[in-house]
Amino acid sequence: MSTTADSAPRIHPSAVVGPDVQLAAGVEVGPFCLLDGRIAIGPRTRLIGHVTILGDTEIGADNVFHPTAVIGDEPQDLAYTGSLRKLRIGDRNVFREGSTVHRGCEDGEITIVGNDNFVMHNAHIAHDCRIGNQIIIGGGTLLAGWVHVGDRALISGNCVVHQFCRIGRLALTRGGCRMSRDIPPFCIVDGDHTLRAINAIGLKRAGMKAPAINALRHAFVALFGERQNLRLAMERLEAAGSVTSEVAEMLAFIRESKRGVAFGPHQAREADSD
Repeated sequence: MSTTADSAPRIHPSAVVGPDVQLAAGVEVGPFCLLDGRIAIGPRTRLIGHVTILGDTEIGADNVFHPTAVIGDEPQDLAYTGSLRKLRIGDRNVFREGSTVHRGCEDGEITIVGNDNFVMHNAHIAHDCRIGNQIIIGGGTLLAGWVHVGDRALISGNCVVHQFCRIGRLALTRGGCRMSRDIPPFCIVDGDHTLRAINAIGLKRAGMKAPAINALRHAFVALFGERQNLRLAMERLEAAGSVTSEVAEMLAFIRESKRGVAFGPHQAREADSD
């Protein structure tokens, strides 16, 4: 276990820290924590208490882990036989009570969580997920294996996301929704992966200007305002010209989809909300 002379890690006497654990300067390990395996924790990261971290896990600086969080445990995969897989977590993330993040599975390699994310109570990030930056994951939300979440997405409470699904940048999922299709960037989704509108308020808060938001509104209506052949709708939208960089990002996301993307409502689209 590594230390520095001027700012050694602070470890509560009741904590259990294995011999292969490396703690950087300013790390705090609270009461009844368990750290076991090949673990490296960056500067000023804080384990409040009753936190379990298992290896092979690398954690960056200034993270906070609340009680009963379990980080880096084996994947919930019946095919897993104990082979070496990893979890990498960036900087300034918050993991609230009971949240869980698993390392990669037998057929995968590594689970990645980026920077400045907020993972609420009892949320689960499964093996081989790719979580970007500045994402909020609501309490009770379950992300299955290989889920990808784009920067600044907001996943509300008690959502469930099927394995291999992608959630695009600045998307918003309403509470309790179920997703087994990809969610395009900038969109609001609820129910059974049903797209409702552009996440206009979220885009404004992110600093997007009105012309860009209006272009996304137009693209949303053209693509999802009615049930239609999505490939043909995309071709018509591009043929009309004036595709902004944000609209191009949405179209590229749709084209890259392997599971298929969420669809619009059966009825007329709702007004922008949330």
